[in-house]
Amino acid sequence: MVEIRTVTTLRKKRDDISATIRLYEKKLEQARADLAHVTAAIRIFIGTDRAQDIPRYYDSYRLFKRGEPWAICAAALANGPQTTKELARALVKAKGMDLGDAILAKAIGGRLIHSLRMQEKRGRVVRQGKRHGVSVWRLPPENTLI
Repeated sequence: MVEIRTVTTLRKKRDDISATIRLYEKKLEQARADLAHVTAAIRIFIGTDRAQDIPRYYDSYRLFKRGEPWAICAAALANGPQTTKELARALVKAKGMDLGDAILAKAIGGRLIHSLRMQEKRGRVVRQGKRHGVSVWRLPPENTLI
């Protein structure tokens, strides 16, 4: 069966347009990736003090002043023994950050473990044991503070 020239021309045009659309979609994907990278670079260089502006992968060492985590933890431990997770939540709450952000709490908890162990070596905190696989901390009796 012989095909009409108009149909053949339209099919060729349709194929050309489809190929052009695929090319533009690839370019659009690349442009979106480039935009995401530039936006991430801007966030890195801006640096902000507002907790809600801090992306999840932000360096947690910049969130606290020197000695601030221990001061917050000592105040929380004055109410009685607490786990590392509870102390991390106290830090997040004290800085006005999102309490529901599990990633942030885990990052701060990881950093907090090191801080608490150093305070334990100095005799400022005592590890009381573990509760559900998490260390429990308490302040030492008053007469043993260094």
